[in-house]
Amino acid sequence: MKNSRRKFLTSVSMLAATTALPLEAFAFNATKKLSVVLVGTGIRGITFWGKRLIDQYSDIIEFVGLSDINPSRLAYAKTYIGASCPTFSDFEEMVKTTRPDLVIVTTKDSTHHQFIIKGLEMGCDVLTEKPLTTDETKCQSILEAERKSKKNLIVGFNYRWSPYATKIKELLMNKTIGDLVSVDFNWYLNTYHGASYFRRWHGDMNSSGSLWVHKATHHFDLLNWWINSEPEEVFAYGDLEFYGKNGPFRGDNCRSCQHSSKCDFHWDINQDKFMKALYVDHEHEDGYIRDNCLFREDIDIYDKMSAQVKYADNTTLNYSLTTYSPFEGWRVAFNGTKGRIEASQDIPYFKESSISEAEKHQKEMTQTDQEDLSFESIIVHPLWQPHKTLAVPMEKSGHGGGDKRLQDKIFRTSEIDDPYGRTAGIRDGAMSILIGIAARRSIENKKTIQISELTDLKPRKQRS
Repeated sequence: MKNSRRKFLTSVSMLAATTALPLEAFAFNATKKLSVVLVGTGIRGITFWGKRLIDQYSDIIEFVGLSDINPSRLAYAKTYIGASCPTFSDFEEMVKTTRPDLVIVTTKDSTHHQFIIKGLEMGCDVLTEKPLTTDETKCQSILEAERKSKKNLIVGFNYRWSPYATKIKELLMNKTIGDLVSVDFNWYLNTYHGASYFRRWHGDMNSSGSLWVHKATHHFDLLNWWINSEPEEVFAYGDLEFYGKNGPFRGDNCRSCQHSSKCDFHWDINQDKFMKALYVDHEHEDGYIRDNCLFREDIDIYDKMSAQVKYADNTTLNYSLTTYSPFEGWRVAFNGTKGRIEASQDIPYFKESSISEAEKHQKEMTQTDQEDLSFESIIVHPLWQPHKTLAVPMEKSGHGGGDKRLQDKIFRTSEIDDPYGRTAGIRDGAMSILIGIAARRSIENKKTIQISELTDLKPRKQRS
């Protein structure tokens, strides 16, 4: 128990970066709390990386600073989180003043690189929300900064940690269907959750990198982890055919729109007390509107996406993302030399659900440890044999139970070996966004894009 909290976080980060360490290296001095600062006080920052950390880990974690460019929202965030630390409009001033062990980055995607790089340069370990960043140039800058800094970076990929995703990984690791040959993956965003991205800054390519990066980074990270190889080349199609300029009418924002009575997407943000308190009450400071019109003409991201990815081990992936589906859910199928695995969640034709489509995303984002147990099926179909149906325990809240398991691993159980390798480091973060970035470049240039051409990372046949 001789190591400090700083050594503890560095050790976890090194684990994320796939550096082999003996388990005893994770011991730490329990008398000194880990000092943490948070930059970016949007919904993910103040809920999952703010309030939940204080609620669950206040015995070992201490917030020493919060930072945001919106002073009014920053004051609200401090109260909501329950922190007693000072607040800062200037990130560098915060780090110099508080000298934290860990910087948590939850700002707009296109600015992640600024705070990651500055945090590393100023001697801190960094934990960033996904995606790592939005383009290949920023990605390369982050890679170089981490190498120079002697500090480390953790990417907050939570989907790996859900029991359902972990069961799929276990089946693939055990060669249940032999060697993997190909994968089909389809993700469906419903007209509540999917539409929400087009109301926000996510609808701007320069801010989010498109849903190829912001949303699909979740999916590509899962796939890289499941397949256990790294992407080599990408060919993609994409277009904007439903939202944006395609809409039948448009207004300034939902709350004041003259077309509200005939728009199926109408949403009155003022009726949501939390969203009003977090966004509407502070928009006078920076002009950020949370309920923008879905059909504004400056939306320039894609609302339909399809890609084919070839991995370094020759596994092929067929991927699609739908942003205006009547239901929210996903399907995946793995084809191997000895059979096939099929898995899915929330497909309404397969299983009755007690949660409405409007409630699904809200339930997923809710942070609670109290939940009724349910089960989802995974189909395993060996060659020449009848298929088997496995019932896997399921949770809905906290991204399928992944949120709390991710945080527990980082802050509570780092000394316990994880046979599934679920902690994600900088290379994982890079490889997940590089698929989406390559997909964008493929659409723009109408050609196959080589992952090795984007940064100095060379795809590996097998992930470390």
